[in-house]
Amino acid sequence: MDKKDIRTTVIEMARQARAASRPLAAIPTQVKDRVLLRTAEALVAKREAIGAQNELDLAAGRAKGLSAAMLDRLSLSDKVINSMVQGLREVAALPDPVGQVEQLKRRPSGITVGRMRVPLGVVGMIYESRPNVTIDAAALCLKAGNAVLLRGGSEAIHSNLALAEVLQESLAAEGLAPACVQVIPFTDREAVNALLAQEEFIDLIIPRGGEGLIRFVAENSRIPVLKHYKGVCHVYVDQEADIDMGVRICMNGKTQRPGVCNALEGLLVHRGIAAVFLPAVAAALQGAGVELRGCPSSRAVVPTMTEAQESDWGTEFLDLIMTVKVVDDLDEALRYIERYGSQHTESIVTRSYANAQRFLREVDASAVMVNASTRFNDGGQFGLGAEIGISTTKLHAYGPMGLEELTTRKFIVYGDGEVRA
Repeated sequence: MDKKDIRTTVIEMARQARAASRPLAAIPTQVKDRVLLRTAEALVAKREAIGAQNELDLAAGRAKGLSAAMLDRLSLSDKVINSMVQGLREVAALPDPVGQVEQLKRRPSGITVGRMRVPLGVVGMIYESRPNVTIDAAALCLKAGNAVLLRGGSEAIHSNLALAEVLQESLAAEGLAPACVQVIPFTDREAVNALLAQEEFIDLIIPRGGEGLIRFVAENSRIPVLKHYKGVCHVYVDQEADIDMGVRICMNGKTQRPGVCNALEGLLVHRGIAAVFLPAVAAALQGAGVELRGCPSSRAVVPTMTEAQESDWGTEFLDLIMTVKVVDDLDEALRYIERYGSQHTESIVTRSYANAQRFLREVDASAVMVNASTRFNDGGQFGLGAEIGISTTKLHAYGPMGLEELTTRKFIVYGDGEVRA
């Protein structure tokens, strides 16, 4: 199909999504929940058919020489399908934010003003590799009353289309338009370009993937984009820190899952505690296979550290590698985080209430923590139930995005004939 035909098809899909979003915004919670539960049952019933389509993607991936890790991300194994089923059931059980009224206040004029939660409308989602994102994103968007237009990676095209078909059948069974959930059926980059130009029909773009994808989307979209370029997360161990606590937090942040965005990438240590803390934390981290790249002061305490290069500071390694820097005080730690952080997650380990409160107030990140691992920056861990991604921008969400973040608020007014003087 040539580029003109791709653009025409994507425009029509976006138009249909807009039309479908209007009735979807008003349907009862019970109907949305039935769609999600029907989909969960259908994933189990159609496991073999979905698996056959997934195998087409896996075979193509093997032929292209994809790594074992990439193929694992691509696979819709029984474990992954069971996880999608559980996720659908969990989203169905979550409270519905749509229609909630907040902050009702009576004004001197006699009117009562409040704010009602309403769907965003149409969400465009651009993501890479993992086909389970198709189900996860669609479930959250539907529960929040939004239509969604999905463009997955080319390596998962057969899997994504198969999963979209299951969702559309569930929608149709409840009398809803299948266009509430659509997967763009093209792997050509032109489909992304066309999607990003549909500001008339799409309200928000959410990209999930590597920094290159997200920067491309941000630079080419005419539609507001919720961005998350990378996760360069730090722990600052204050002079008044508990040593054992600091070691536990650093170990968990770096070694539990080093390849995720909320993993720990940099360690800052107050000079007054460095001689005691650094040998303890280095022994634990190096014993777990972590390569430490340190500044001269940290290497003076732990000579087995590799010398850090200028390019290491602020790097998202997504591996068992971590930078270590000794700082003179909290002020220097704050300056370092401002320069090298990515507004994702920052944590302080301290017994000082004053330092903890100052860190919370002054650090600019989507999640700021006191005496806790950076790995907690997650929708499920924060009680959102599920998340569609983590935003490191501030409009209109900052941090993990759950159902509430997939809505906005409009003003509502109750009156009894009042007119403005």
